[in-house]
Amino acid sequence: MAPDRRIALAAFAFAAALGLHAASSAAPASSSSASSSSASKSAPAPVKDAAGAPSPAPSGKVSLAPEEVMGDPKAKVTVVEYASAACPHCARMNNDVLPQLKKAYIDTGKVKYVFREMLTDPVPFAGTAFMMARCGGDKNYFALLDDVFHQQQAIYESGDLPGGLLKIGAKYGLDENKIDACMGDDAIKALNDRVARAGKDGVDSTPTFLIGDDKLIGERSYEELAAAIDKQLAK
Repeated sequence: MAPDRRIALAAFAFAAALGLHAASSAAPASSSSASSSSASKSAPAPVKDAAGAPSPAPSGKVSLAPEEVMGDPKAKVTVVEYASAACPHCARMNNDVLPQLKKAYIDTGKVKYVFREMLTDPVPFAGTAFMMARCGGDKNYFALLDDVFHQQQAIYESGDLPGGLLKIGAKYGLDENKIDACMGDDAIKALNDRVARAGKDGVDSTPTFLIGDDKLIGERSYEELAAAIDKQLAK
């Protein structure tokens, strides 16, 4: 996707999420992608405070980090996943496979998990979800994204994509003003820079996993990912 189109779509995404457009986004087809979207991985369990509620997000602060990381930074194996918040395949991976990987490899210190963002159709939904997840820093990134993946199908079926995302944001203390404060020019540029990285890595569909020398494209089973990880751990 050309940079100019990415910027334009990202800007529209933010306006749509804030209710500045009367028409709601149409629900996507069952498969969405930048070129083809075949799968995606699940996000980790929500981060909660002692009371069991999501940690509040500071107003106006947004993470500009090039990628989001979970697990021991010194782990022997790094698993990189390129995924889109709008991709149904990614949602299934997040909901069904990631919890198993987290328990067996990430929580045990064997794997560092790196999540890299891509924008697939509907791009406004994906862009807005990622920006919301980064609003307030890195603290709630995986938790909020996990909620998006779990509610993705219901939001699509409702036809009210901006409204569905705003309901998720409210759970994390993100009202329209706080979301708007997180969506400045620097944040839009950072999002487009992150998306452009996929092309440099030769990635054009979601989900895509990079595990050592292996490149696994599309929706994969836990067993397939575990086998690729075990191969790296054995080296």
